[in-house]
Amino acid sequence: MDDTASAPTLVLGLGNPILGDDGVGWRVVEEVARLTGGQAGSVELDYVALGGLSLMERMIGYRRVILVDAILTGRAPLGTVHRFPLEALPPDVCTHSGSTHDTSLQNALRVGRAMGAQLPDTILIVGVEARSVFDFSEELSPEIAAAVPHAARYVIQSLQEA
Repeated sequence: MDDTASAPTLVLGLGNPILGDDGVGWRVVEEVARLTGGQAGSVELDYVALGGLSLMERMIGYRRVILVDAILTGRAPLGTVHRFPLEALPPDVCTHSGSTHDTSLQNALRVGRAMGAQLPDTILIVGVEARSVFDFSEELSPEIAAAVPHAARYVIQSLQEA
């Protein structure tokens, strides 16, 4: 039974684990689970390949969400770990929070709130700078794989800050 009321925080690894570096969000959340022994208190850990409206729907019922994803800013070295609130996500940055076949997460959240959905007050992005997110592979490139423990520590630190 999924009782989101008992889990005020949701940590979501975004991406596709068979598209190379695009799967980094999943790997980071797997590392968080390993480091915490799967015992992250009132935190739910999950992995999804969603964006836009579907991603917004997955967040219903949580007070806080941490999204972990590959991020393509083109302004940082591969493997750089970024951490910022969703509101600070630059419009020209590619992540799974948006989709070419859907609306952006920001728009989806506005729609959800207008419809009365119980959505998180706080959404944090932990992004790993990547480039190769469309290559079929279950392996991460060396720079991205090396960033996984750092990103997992950012997630755990963010969980402890609230």
